[in-house]
Amino acid sequence: MKYLRTLSTRSLVLAVVAVVAIAVGGAAIAVAASRSSGQTPPKKPLAQAIHDSLAAPDASGISARIRFTNRLFPSGSLLGANLSALMSGASGRLWLTNDGHGRIELQSDAGDAQIMWNDSELTVYDASSNTVYKVKLPASSSTSSTDNGQPPSITAINDFLTKIAGQADVSAAKPTDVAGRPAYSVKISPKHDGGLLGYAELAWDAQHSVPLRVGIYAQGHSSPALELTATNVSYGDVPAGDVTITPPADAKVVNLDAQGKSDQPGSPATKPDFTVVAPDTLVGLPRQDQRTLGNGGQLVVYGQGLGAIVVVERKADTATQGGMLSALPSVTLENGVTAHELATQLGTALQWTRNGVSFVLFGSLPPAAAEAAARALQ
Repeated sequence: MKYLRTLSTRSLVLAVVAVVAIAVGGAAIAVAASRSSGQTPPKKPLAQAIHDSLAAPDASGISARIRFTNRLFPSGSLLGANLSALMSGASGRLWLTNDGHGRIELQSDAGDAQIMWNDSELTVYDASSNTVYKVKLPASSSTSSTDNGQPPSITAINDFLTKIAGQADVSAAKPTDVAGRPAYSVKISPKHDGGLLGYAELAWDAQHSVPLRVGIYAQGHSSPALELTATNVSYGDVPAGDVTITPPADAKVVNLDAQGKSDQPGSPATKPDFTVVAPDTLVGLPRQDQRTLGNGGQLVVYGQGLGAIVVVERKADTATQGGMLSALPSVTLENGVTAHELATQLGTALQWTRNGVSFVLFGSLPPAAAEAAARALQ
């Protein structure tokens, strides 16, 4: 598609390996087809396969039927049973236009979800909670050298893949077919600080440069942690109304990009009205970042990459008890403190309250390691 073709080299390859960025954020999807035509493209080097697909004729739009399966949450847990389509899994549709606008519609008994994006903003509407989440997207870094409709050169793509190789192992392009389309598939594995992430996979249409399969696999698992299956993929004009919907007027709006700001030296910051626990190191990991949240809380990050540990602290709300994690199994920390724990294939989250302060600790690490970190904060 023209929108993909005119991206800068950096943005282009980031799009090809976007599955890695999804893994960093703690979430991931896999796209696969329920039918196969048996068509496969010829074998090519990875950079050549990327270049040739981007140089293929434009498609004016994409539409597909999809099915989303969430394998992250434990069977029968609160987060895995009664929440929205984003948590419990669903089926639905996907639309994408040539100018970068898109929408995913997920429908399930647990509640529908709408995910919309354009070149400046991502919007998620969760019908189960009647809440709209918004986040601003980074501005495009494309330059005049990449705005002429021509794909980056093979040399430029190879140079960027070389930089990626410093952080991850990237496989050769494997010819395959997805959704009845000839495609190439690539496997990406972190070299270090990978947490519980085993590897990621990405497949894209060899003739339209469109990602068709993205997947995140936890260590020791042969199935993706989450899966989004797209079937009956078709190319053609997509009406503007298919990629934009208006949430209910009474929906709660949460602006995620305004939830926190860095505590830079010399800049004003809201002083928390509680004692922040933020040691220089936590279970051997150095404190890398600390910032004030919009609600008066504190976010502290230890370590780097996917192996980092994140701690959120805020004054406990005496009007509510526990929150979403309160229905999950409990573990004993130190000094009689009990925490609620959510353990998944890709990471662990713990929530506890001590001395009037609520703590949430999470990271891509097994339960025993997360519990050790939580005990070190007592």
